[in-house]
Amino acid sequence: MSDMIQAQDPDKEKVRMLEDPMDRTSKCVDLLVLGQFVRPQLTQIQSERTALYQEHADKLLKTGHAYRCFCSSEKLSDLARRRASLGLPSDYDRTCEGLPSDQSDERSLAGEPFVIRLRVPVEPPEYVDLVYGSVGKPSHNKKAQNVAEALYEDPILLKSDGLPTYHLANVVDDHHMKITHVVRAAEWMSSTPKHLVLYRAFNWRPPAFAHVGLLQDSSHQKFSKRKGDLNIRRFEEQGIFPEALLNYVALYGWSHTKTSDVMSLTDLVDSFDMKFTKGNTVVEPHKLMYLQKKYAAKYTTEGGTPFKNLVNKVFEEIQREFKTHTWNPDESYINQLEGDTLKNSIAEVLRHTAKNYTTPKDFFDDYGYFFFDEPLRNLDAEDFLDGMPTGFALLSYRLHPGNPSLMLSIDSVFRSIPAEHWTNEDELKGWIKYIVDGGSFQQETSTKETYKAVQLYLRWAITRGGSGPPMHTTMRLLGRDKCLQRLEALQDVLSDRRDTLLRMVSSK
Repeated sequence: MSDMIQAQDPDKEKVRMLEDPMDRTSKCVDLLVLGQFVRPQLTQIQSERTALYQEHADKLLKTGHAYRCFCSSEKLSDLARRRASLGLPSDYDRTCEGLPSDQSDERSLAGEPFVIRLRVPVEPPEYVDLVYGSVGKPSHNKKAQNVAEALYEDPILLKSDGLPTYHLANVVDDHHMKITHVVRAAEWMSSTPKHLVLYRAFNWRPPAFAHVGLLQDSSHQKFSKRKGDLNIRRFEEQGIFPEALLNYVALYGWSHTKTSDVMSLTDLVDSFDMKFTKGNTVVEPHKLMYLQKKYAAKYTTEGGTPFKNLVNKVFEEIQREFKTHTWNPDESYINQLEGDTLKNSIAEVLRHTAKNYTTPKDFFDDYGYFFFDEPLRNLDAEDFLDGMPTGFALLSYRLHPGNPSLMLSIDSVFRSIPAEHWTNEDELKGWIKYIVDGGSFQQETSTKETYKAVQLYLRWAITRGGSGPPMHTTMRLLGRDKCLQRLEALQDVLSDRRDTLLRMVSSK
């Protein structure tokens, strides 16, 4: 596959403060793992090819397909205002179109500023668009023809500073780069007839054109690179997988026959055709998160380098959280996990949560309790106790009014569990069932209600209500010491704030 990169930067003043366009493009190629298909052998930077464009503009002057325009910017502005007052587009009125060539040459040699304009025909050329079909059919309506003649613009090809406009530069570049297909936004359809006039003027064969819809945000506004809407680095900083982002972008404005939207780069290449969707497309961020979850699950199941990279990204995020959290250094807030030990712990948690993975930051927000220990006594009593599962609190105090013995009973059962059972999820699940079937609940409530209450209590006590794997899995991952430590810390809080708890429960 022959690959080329074209940097459209004819206005050097606008790009001089930006990152080098070729370097930026190369980084995007690397970021989106396109390397297996794209290895640019030829690059074209428009600002370095000014002489070529000037040479082609001179050819058009000599063949009569272009002319010099000496109208000042003030005159053109006045013309635009007058035409606007009449309800007409602000197109050029061809004041200089009929200027004899000898006069044009003389004024040019005298140093009078000018631009070079393309002399376009009254009737725009017809062409077949790969998306919209036949475009620009000749009109048989005389009135429409007259309007077209009055309004059709002669576009500027070369500005007064000698730099080309997009119209000239893109046609010259595409020809010399042997471009066969031009796929671009539908907003350029109105310019395509002008470009076809240029191809005919040079006696070149034009490429095939396909005009696709614009990407829009939820308010149906066009995405803009000037506003940073499509800054690919932002996705990288968030931790979005390159494969997920590429998959996400490739699906817009195009349909496929696969049974799943999750498609590798190879799948995308093999399935691609020119059946683009007509009209604009609203970008749906949730679709990217859907693909992100699918790829996270895929990496976790398959293992290998992608999974190691995922673990490393989460590891880096947790390390940042360790360094930036404002805690009392005298308190033991953090699981003392470092290096490979921490990475192994992250990998184990990912194996049970990958289907919900979105970004490293979200992973930490959801599952930070696996790696951090914040003393419960530092929390506000009302805020902390308000998170207690209402069902469990009511059940506990209905059976044992004014006495948190039910929770103490649960804690004592878990302390009696043999150490070897803490590494076996089936054993832990059995112990939870034992509490429900034979613990302090007796037969005073339904088993289903009791089981739910115990599960809620354990999750509240051990993860502070955080989401995650089933409790028997969470307890195995955290380990015996950590779970018992958190249960004990909870009992200390309940004892210290018994009056608060009683008041909250009695108000339910």
